[in-house]
Amino acid sequence: MTDAAAPLATMTFHPQPRPGLAKPWAFPAPERGTLDNGMTVLRCHRPGQQVVAVEISLDAPLDAEPAGLDGVATIMARALSEGTAQHSAEEFAAELERCGATLDAHADHPGVRVSLEVPVSRLPKALGLLSEALIAPAFAESEIERLVGNRLDEIPHETANPGRRAAKQLSKELFPAGSRLSRPRQGTEETVAAIDAAAVRAFYDAHLRPAAATAVVVGDLTGVDLDKMLAETLGAWSGAPAAPRPMAPITADDTGRVVIVDRPGAVQTQLLIGRVGADRHDRVWPAQVLGAYCLGGTLTSRLDRVLREEKGYTYGVRAFGQVVRSDAEGNGASMLAISGSVDTPNTGPALDDLWKVLRTLAAEGLTDAERDVAVQNLVGVAPLKYETAASVAGTLADQVEQHLPDDFQAQLYARLAETGTVEATAAVVNAFPVDRLVTVLVGDAAQIEEPVRALGIGEVTVVTG
Repeated sequence: MTDAAAPLATMTFHPQPRPGLAKPWAFPAPERGTLDNGMTVLRCHRPGQQVVAVEISLDAPLDAEPAGLDGVATIMARALSEGTAQHSAEEFAAELERCGATLDAHADHPGVRVSLEVPVSRLPKALGLLSEALIAPAFAESEIERLVGNRLDEIPHETANPGRRAAKQLSKELFPAGSRLSRPRQGTEETVAAIDAAAVRAFYDAHLRPAAATAVVVGDLTGVDLDKMLAETLGAWSGAPAAPRPMAPITADDTGRVVIVDRPGAVQTQLLIGRVGADRHDRVWPAQVLGAYCLGGTLTSRLDRVLREEKGYTYGVRAFGQVVRSDAEGNGASMLAISGSVDTPNTGPALDDLWKVLRTLAAEGLTDAERDVAVQNLVGVAPLKYETAASVAGTLADQVEQHLPDDFQAQLYARLAETGTVEATAAVVNAFPVDRLVTVLVGDAAQIEEPVRALGIGEVTVVTG
């Protein structure tokens, strides 16, 4: 039993921690150089980043694919790590695993990207394997057949995915039929089925060469003789000089209209509303980014505030701009889009409210509070966004593909902070004019066609899903 007369225990509290001064931050500036074989190198020393990221950007765009072979760039990219002159596919995978490395590759409209991540202590070995994949890929018939089969298996799943199906239809609607931009990035069942090992080898021989490639290396390079490593690995790649590759002007038809991709019985409608607009070379880009963020960049944006919080139509709607392709002369375009999904019975009301948001934005503009929150979110979180070497390397490689200066990302944050409310309003209103938007709806046409027609937002067409 406790003695009532005993003194009460006392506690000593430590001083409450107080925040320190924020450290200045800027997107890291790379050092630029060139190997003897013509390959461009961007290196970025990031102290403490013991996992090094390497991005190889290859000038092999999708519009270079031969007619009738859409998807050959994708199959080639996937095949780079499926066996080389020195190692079978299984042996190559085992070698990567031994040095704790991951190697991925994909093809998109600007070109082919190969991505490597590896602990800095294993960087020499991993660079050797990366070089082996680029210099001497096997492209064995059995492996190409397997990759083609895998890709053919993927296509029905992508078609069944409402988001992917909407994106495919929007590209088809916006771009001319003869443009590669109008067709699926990774090919169709017909074009992929026509790809064989000879076609993959021919595409590789025609477009992959060191003089048309850029290597981005990011990580803690303390004590690393990167020049020697690169000279002994990627520097051993030889090939013809790179010839300039002109890019055809990007044209698009953004006549206001609605296309319904019929999915009988669908309980939700996937919506994708878009058009083509300015890319990162345009001076309006920072204001466009800021305005789109205010419109639909986060849970507190206007679209979410109305469609999600007030009406309960959706879990979220987003507005964004994504660069399609750019050239060295600054000719290019971005896809400006609004995407989300709503329950089927409320498809018409949700679209009606969405258009009301756009009209109100044009009539009244953004508020200073919306602008301030957007700047705080976009600029303030940048140090966290680029915490890893891979995120920095990916952004630098994007800049290479879009022919942007090395300091573009750093300057973008400065321009975002300087952009005013009026400028952001003008940019987002111009980006999403209510009468120049192509709307794709993937859902049950029997339930949504008439309510959508009644809105008068454009001619309505129904296609099979």
